[in-house]
Amino acid sequence: MEEKESRKNDKYEKILEAAIKTFSKYGYYKSTVSQIAREAGVADGTIYLYFKNKDDILKNFFNYKAREVFSRFKEEVKTGKDALDKLRRLVTCHLRAFESNREMAIVYEVEARRRRHLIDDKIREMSNMYQELVKEIVELGQKENTIRKDLSVPLVKQLMVGAIDEVITSWLYSSKKYSLSSMAEPLIDLIVKGIGK
Repeated sequence: MEEKESRKNDKYEKILEAAIKTFSKYGYYKSTVSQIAREAGVADGTIYLYFKNKDDILKNFFNYKAREVFSRFKEEVKTGKDALDKLRRLVTCHLRAFESNREMAIVYEVEARRRRHLIDDKIREMSNMYQELVKEIVELGQKENTIRKDLSVPLVKQLMVGAIDEVITSWLYSSKKYSLSSMAEPLIDLIVKGIGK
């Protein structure tokens, strides 16, 4: 039974990975279920054993991939010795995750905005989890006296999310080739010098 379940999960993941490649290459609107099936190496009908339609694939992508990436963020933050180290680890891990999978970055940054009505609840859920993590780091830094106590935590959360989002988007559309993770230290430096004591 476990082997059958494992094969089912493998096919599910294979289809999602194929969908990410297809959406990033052709855009969500122009992508077809047939293209996704071809990329996954399965019959068109197999897709419908796992997903209702193309919209359902996109929703599942956000649910599956965002949770996977977010669990990495949490694990990385846990290893930090203090608030500023945790912040550094979070930003670095975030940029590395998107850099290591450019296709995922494209689908997340581009298609999520265009198709937000399809996946708004998933985006909101992941955004809330991420912002809660940032809040914990900021509050820890305030207790440690390394982050100003007079800061508006909601504003810091917005600053962090917006800054990281902009860095990723700029990297995706830049005419110059550079490492996204190379932006982690300058970004952290900017954030810390802006909010540090």
